[in-house]
Amino acid sequence: MQQNEMEKQYLRILSKQFPNVASTATEIINLQSILSLPKGTEHFLSDIHGEYEQFAHVLRNGSGAVKRKIDEEFGNMLSEKEKRDLATLIYYPEERIRMIKESGWGNSMDDWYVVMINRLIQVCKAAASKYTRSKVRKALPKDFAYVIEELITGRRDHSDQEAYFNEIIHTVIRIGKAPELIVALSNAISCFVVDHLHIVGDIYDRGPGPHICMDILMKYHSVDIQWGNHDVVWMGAATGQLACIATVLRFSARYGNLDILEDGYGINLLPLFKFAMETYKEDPCDQFALHYREGEYDLANAEIDRKMHKAIAIIQFKIEGQLIKEHPEFNMDDRLLLDKMDLTRGVVLIDGKEYELLDCNFPTVNPEDPYALSKEEKDVMDKLRVAFMKCEKLQEHVGFLYRKGGLYKTYNNNLLFHGCVPLDDNGQFKDVELCGKHYKGKALYDALEQLLRKGYYAIDPEEKQKGMDMLWYTWCHANSPVFGKDKMATFERYFVADKETHVEKKNPYYTWYDKDETVTMILNEFGLNSPESHIINGHVPVEAKKGELPIKCGGRLIVIDGGFSKAYQPKTGIAGYTLTYNSYGFLLAAHEPFESVEKAVETGSDIHSDTVLVQHVDRRKTVADTDNGQALKQNIMELEELLEAYRTGILVES
Repeated sequence: MQQNEMEKQYLRILSKQFPNVASTATEIINLQSILSLPKGTEHFLSDIHGEYEQFAHVLRNGSGAVKRKIDEEFGNMLSEKEKRDLATLIYYPEERIRMIKESGWGNSMDDWYVVMINRLIQVCKAAASKYTRSKVRKALPKDFAYVIEELITGRRDHSDQEAYFNEIIHTVIRIGKAPELIVALSNAISCFVVDHLHIVGDIYDRGPGPHICMDILMKYHSVDIQWGNHDVVWMGAATGQLACIATVLRFSARYGNLDILEDGYGINLLPLFKFAMETYKEDPCDQFALHYREGEYDLANAEIDRKMHKAIAIIQFKIEGQLIKEHPEFNMDDRLLLDKMDLTRGVVLIDGKEYELLDCNFPTVNPEDPYALSKEEKDVMDKLRVAFMKCEKLQEHVGFLYRKGGLYKTYNNNLLFHGCVPLDDNGQFKDVELCGKHYKGKALYDALEQLLRKGYYAIDPEEKQKGMDMLWYTWCHANSPVFGKDKMATFERYFVADKETHVEKKNPYYTWYDKDETVTMILNEFGLNSPESHIINGHVPVEAKKGELPIKCGGRLIVIDGGFSKAYQPKTGIAGYTLTYNSYGFLLAAHEPFESVEKAVETGSDIHSDTVLVQHVDRRKTVADTDNGQALKQNIMELEELLEAYRTGILVES
């Protein structure tokens, strides 16, 4: 009885939106028809690492989706060069138009506009065909929404409309609006070709423009983000967590990217600069050489950056040591190495074995209390903490990561996460202790994500601090699903020559993830029981030049970090894997390095992609097969109940 009354109450609320039989029936027809439309294309990218130019280009070309749409529409009607030029126009409309004008077309520009606008209309019409007219209208740029809608929905093949269609185009050209229309059409095509974007972690670090990548993402029409360990450490820095701030600074210094913080985010690094130059003025800091890129780094800054690099690294080791001591439950005592140094003899004790130190100049390390910050170091970190917390742009970006992101996502029967699901040596879910409670599998992800959100949102100081410290834990702990290694051997890589100390052993997940029973166990743990479900993750570069494949377990698990970062490309041999999932199946693209926007615009060159069909579905996927389709079916069922209530007199039409 109570249930029936609740159902009636819900139907009364629903009736305010659909007040009569006609409006209810119309909505049922609308939703039912949407279910039969083809599934929209999903685009998966991972491990962008600040490579904003390549990232922007891959977004524009949809990992080849735009070119495939052009091929489908024009086939042999256009030459390969014409199709390539059209694709370049869609990727970079403003730059391409400027180049065409400068190349001597002169009085023939109007003819070029006519040809290109007609071709863009054809591509746009095809790309928009899998969506409702309502969705297409909402996606169109406001200034040209009416014009584009008329152009892509009109019937030019009918003589009654041909003159109308042509007049729209000629009028646009005559009043000087052709460039704007081309830009609007190009943007609309990019939007329609890819319905939804998944970023499977690591937007930050190594490359020169993570802040630019974030600006691009914040304008993207539909996106979700699975946090990577490099994202998490920046999220921690934004909360004011000192170990995370020091790590972000060290990474930026290591890759010659301190200008990201100074110019990109407006964070004042003068306190660190002054401290480093004074403390290490006689120290060449040779162990802190930068991983800069030829032609993209001013070598005049190298000595300064090396000193800042060393200064923040020592501060990082001290703050991390304090944190490890404050949290014995982290079980990270093996990372306490400053107190294992004997600077008189020039050695350090690691795992019971002595190693020679490559650098013995530690002027700020007090042997009696090696993890204590000096007064000057504390002053530097206090100022940096305020700068990070008050940086409006960083807070805006991190807020977006929290709103659009999480540690994992299930979407259309696929499981997305950045690193791994921690397993034990037997291939079973590893039992992990967090804040006095034990978790494994999905429960570990859920508990950890809740703690990370507290680090940003909690009001209670104790809860907030706990969450802030867990952000650092998630960055580098052996049990962190986004790190997935037994340790982070940062100290050893700087100060010990013996490479056996540099080894970071991967979690057993990476031993077991090629086995069908393991993948099935993980998918089932996250509520995915379909034989068509996949795991999609990044984090670990795929060494393609050694013959390693990104497709694991017969295609049920796909690793899409192939080396987007230029720092990894010598190791991987490629410039990243990306994945698309359209109504016909999964397509994996292996990219070659992106040279420049200028070359792409000038020559029509694209990132060459070797595309591999991972899975071709037996039946073309429709909206009914998606998560959104399930929600629409539920809406239809409720609307049919409302319709029945009107027809049986339970509710009265308005």
